Amino acid sequence: MGRRILIADGNVDAAESLALLLRLHGHEALTAHTGPAALTAAAAFRPEAVFLALGLPVIDGREVCRRLREPGPQPGLLVALTGSGTEADRQASMAAGFDHYVLKPARPDEILTLLG
Repeated sequence: MGRRILIADGNVDAAESLALLLRLHGHEALTAHTGPAALTAAAAFRPEAVFLALGLPVIDGREVCRRLREPGPQPGLLVALTGSGTEADRQASMAAGFDHYVLKPARPDEILTLLG
């Protein structure tokens, strides 16, 4: 059975490509392209998993993650998507509440494995 998944990335093509991959594998996928849009979408859509680009416009992905981890309904899986890959970046992302840290461009098999 598919999951409800939110993909938030300021790169519209990247977000839509990941959403298409997930839909082809039976998931319901919604995209957002700014931090505030991701928070609004998460509140309405109640995703089971969220893929967040760290470099989201307006509110960055780490802050969105922190807000999604506040008390109340939360996604079960939060994945950071980044082009950086430094150890300091990874540690800051994990401290913000992410479950996984994935370098862009994410490989389809890596994404699907994270979803189980």
